[in-house]
Amino acid sequence: VQLVESGGGLVQAGGSLRLSCAASGITFSSNAMGWYRQVPGKQRELVAAILSGGEGTKYGDPVKGRFTISRDNAKNTMYLQMNSLKPEDTAVYYCVAYGTWHYFGKPDYWGQGTQVTVSS
Repeated sequence: VQLVESGGGLVQAGGSLRLSCAASGITFSSNAMGWYRQVPGKQRELVAAILSGGEGTKYGDPVKGRFTISRDNAKNTMYLQMNSLKPEDTAVYYCVAYGTWHYFGKPDYWGQGTQVTVSS
Protein backbone atom coordinates (compact mmCIF):
# COMPACT_ATOMS: atom_id res chain seq x y z
CA VAL A 1 0.00 0.00 0.00
CA GLN A 2 1.30 3.43 -0.93
CA LEU A 3 -0.15 6.71 0.23
CA VAL A 4 1.58 9.75 -1.21
CA GLU A 5 0.75 13.19 0.12
CA SER A 6 1.33 16.44 -1.74
CA GLY A 7 0.37 20.08 -1.46
CA GLY A 8 1.99 21.04 1.81
CA GLY A 9 4.06 24.17 2.22
CA LEU A 10 4.32 27.57 3.83
CA VAL A 11 1.33 29.89 3.95
CA GLN A 12 0.39 33.02 5.87
CA ALA A 13 -2.30 32.97 8.51
CA GLY A 14 -5.72 33.32 6.93
CA GLY A 15 -4.58 31.63 3.76
CA SER A 16 -5.52 28.33 2.16
CA LEU A 17 -3.85 25.12 1.09
CA ARG A 18 -5.13 21.96 -0.57
CA LEU A 19 -3.55 18.66 0.30
CA SER A 20 -3.84 15.60 -1.93
CA CYS A 21 -3.27 11.93 -1.22
CA ALA A 22 -2.77 9.48 -4.06
CA ALA A 23 -3.39 5.87 -3.04
CA SER A 24 -2.26 2.62 -4.60
CA GLY A 25 -2.22 -0.99 -3.52
CA ILE A 26 -5.75 -0.87 -2.09
CA THR A 27 -9.22 -1.01 -3.57
CA PHE A 28 -9.59 2.70 -2.93
CA SER A 29 -13.39 2.82 -3.23
CA SER A 30 -13.70 0.19 -0.49
CA ASN A 31 -11.64 2.00 2.12
CA ALA A 32 -12.41 4.88 4.40
CA MET A 33 -9.66 7.48 4.30
CA GLY A 34 -8.50 10.27 6.53
CA TRP A 35 -5.98 12.87 7.57
CA TYR A 36 -4.06 13.07 10.82
CA ARG A 37 -1.56 15.67 11.93
CA GLN A 38 1.28 15.79 14.41
CA VAL A 39 3.27 18.51 16.09
CA PRO A 40 6.66 17.53 17.57
CA GLY A 41 6.23 16.42 21.16
CA LYS A 42 2.50 15.87 20.82
CA GLN A 43 0.33 12.93 19.87
CA ARG A 44 -1.03 12.57 16.40
CA GLU A 45 -4.59 13.88 16.16
CA LEU A 46 -7.39 13.19 13.73
CA VAL A 47 -8.04 16.05 11.35
CA ALA A 48 -10.78 14.54 9.19
CA ALA A 49 -12.04 11.24 7.83
CA ILE A 50 -14.36 10.17 5.05
CA LEU A 51 -16.31 6.98 4.39
CA SER A 52 -15.42 4.83 1.40
CA GLY A 53 -18.26 6.19 -0.72
CA GLY A 54 -17.78 9.75 0.44
CA GLU A 55 -21.24 9.91 1.97
CA GLY A 56 -20.08 10.55 5.51
CA THR A 57 -17.34 12.63 7.08
CA LYS A 58 -16.06 13.61 10.49
CA TYR A 59 -13.74 16.37 11.65
CA GLY A 60 -11.59 17.17 14.63
CA ASP A 61 -12.98 20.06 16.65
CA PRO A 62 -10.08 22.45 15.92
CA VAL A 63 -10.75 22.35 12.15
CA LYS A 64 -14.53 22.21 11.95
CA GLY A 65 -15.91 24.85 9.63
CA ARG A 66 -12.49 25.58 8.10
CA PHE A 67 -11.32 22.29 6.53
CA THR A 68 -13.15 20.09 4.04
CA ILE A 69 -12.28 16.50 3.22
CA SER A 70 -13.28 14.96 -0.10
CA ARG A 71 -12.35 12.08 -2.39
CA ASP A 72 -12.45 11.11 -6.03
CA ASN A 73 -12.75 7.34 -6.22
CA ALA A 74 -12.23 7.37 -9.98
CA LYS A 75 -8.78 8.91 -9.41
CA ASN A 76 -7.87 7.02 -6.22
CA THR A 77 -7.24 10.38 -4.62
CA MET A 78 -8.33 12.13 -1.45
CA TYR A 79 -8.16 15.84 -0.71
CA LEU A 80 -8.12 18.20 2.24
CA GLN A 81 -9.08 21.78 1.54
CA MET A 82 -7.77 23.95 4.36
CA ASN A 83 -9.10 27.50 4.64
CA SER A 84 -8.62 30.25 7.22
CA LEU A 85 -5.38 28.64 8.32
CA LYS A 86 -3.98 29.50 11.73
CA PRO A 87 -0.44 29.19 13.11
CA GLU A 88 -1.67 26.38 15.35
CA ASP A 89 -2.46 24.35 12.22
CA THR A 90 1.29 24.02 11.66
CA ALA A 91 2.08 20.31 11.69
CA VAL A 92 3.04 17.31 9.60
CA TYR A 93 -0.12 16.07 7.91
CA TYR A 94 -0.49 12.34 7.25
CA CYS A 95 -2.78 10.58 4.83
CA VAL A 96 -4.28 7.40 6.28
CA ALA A 97 -6.32 4.52 4.95
CA TYR A 98 -8.63 2.35 7.01
CA GLY A 99 -8.94 -1.36 6.39
CA THR A 100 -12.66 -1.18 5.82
CA TRP A 101 -15.41 1.12 4.51
CA HIS A 102 -15.83 3.05 7.77
CA TYR A 103 -13.56 5.07 10.06
CA PHE A 104 -14.81 3.80 13.43
CA GLY A 105 -11.43 2.36 14.38
CA LYS A 106 -7.76 2.98 13.90
CA PRO A 107 -6.17 3.52 10.49
CA ASP A 108 -4.30 0.60 8.97
CA TYR A 109 -1.98 2.45 6.61
CA TRP A 110 -0.06 5.71 6.83
CA GLY A 111 1.64 7.96 4.34
CA GLN A 112 5.00 9.58 5.00
CA GLY A 113 3.52 12.99 5.73
CA THR A 114 3.71 16.49 4.33
CA GLN A 115 4.70 19.59 6.27
CA VAL A 116 2.26 22.47 6.58
CA THR A 117 3.60 25.67 8.11
CA VAL A 118 1.38 28.66 8.83
CA SER A 119 3.15 31.91 9.61
CA SER A 120 1.60 34.64 11.73
